[in-house]
Amino acid sequence: MKYILLLCLLLAGCGKSGESAAFDLNAALGGAADAGFARAAGSRDFRFPQDHSAHPDFRNEWWYVTGNLQTAGGRRFGYQVTLFRIALTPDKPVSPSVWASNQVWMAHVALTDVASGEHWHDQRFARGAAGLAGQSSQPFRVWLEDWQIVGDGSGNFPWAIGVKTDDFTLNLQLHAEKPPVLQGDHGLSQKSGEPGNASWYYSLTRLQTLGDIWRGAEHFTVSGNSWLDREWSTSALGADQAGWDWFSLQLQDGHELMFYQLRKKSGETDPHSAGKWVLPDGQAETLAVEDVELQPLRYWRAESGAEYPIAWEMYLPKQQRRWRVEALVDDQLMQTGITYWEGAVQVLDAASGRLLGYGYLEMSGYE
Repeated sequence: MKYILLLCLLLAGCGKSGESAAFDLNAALGGAADAGFARAAGSRDFRFPQDHSAHPDFRNEWWYVTGNLQTAGGRRFGYQVTLFRIALTPDKPVSPSVWASNQVWMAHVALTDVASGEHWHDQRFARGAAGLAGQSSQPFRVWLEDWQIVGDGSGNFPWAIGVKTDDFTLNLQLHAEKPPVLQGDHGLSQKSGEPGNASWYYSLTRLQTLGDIWRGAEHFTVSGNSWLDREWSTSALGADQAGWDWFSLQLQDGHELMFYQLRKKSGETDPHSAGKWVLPDGQAETLAVEDVELQPLRYWRAESGAEYPIAWEMYLPKQQRRWRVEALVDDQLMQTGITYWEGAVQVLDAASGRLLGYGYLEMSGYE
């Protein structure tokens, strides 16, 4: 559930700046949108690999990959690669100029080195024109300049990720071990009570990952697991919602969990909070707000003074599982167009402290 990236709609230009801009979360994610855009409602038939490609009738869309990787010697890394499409208007421009486009693209990338406790991140913006950014199906490719996710001619896996920044380089191969999981109600993920405040949402919850990471002159051959989130929508948040806490967890016993806790401005948990419990065979069970209990255990304070809960107790009554989910590095703050915390976490048995798995946590609305 990656709504923070929608805030780039408030950027008037397509440069690489924006860190100092002030944003209104609900203005970017609320119900107000041009009537010409499609909205997520009713039902649809998902088709793969076709739905890996873009859905330009909707205002917003993203390809969001996170993962936990390690070297043969056990050195751990977390990474995030996101490519995000934003339609500024529902209609394509009539101008014949090669620069004419109603699409803006944004990318966020990050790398966490657990051993050193360091976290690096970067962002880019580009107009969806002149080959600067876009999505194609033959072959499958999503790109912003030289940051890209590439598949074969059909869009099937394996996919390759290629990212190079001033701080790090990623060259990774992703192989799907499970079929797509349709989030929400058969893929319709309702985020608030207003009609149409929803997304079409699916995940690939276990992507075997192999590849290479470079940090300056240092090179690391790595392997592990990644997670892909795909959503497209026109609006999502309601006026009374302040932010969310989103968990994607991959357990060593073959289960996965996705859960997002939507927080109201009053401090209450929104009843539209939801998730999925994914079995080792790929079957998924829906989780409602009452199926997951969350309790913050430890906070990290940013320079701004904002406090982020980076350790949680998570209890699943139906599954009779109680975990401690905690950050592998405290400071995994993403100071991009909007500030949010997103980073690698480990999952421990709450009673014994035994390691059960790894995952990613995203938190917004704390600044």
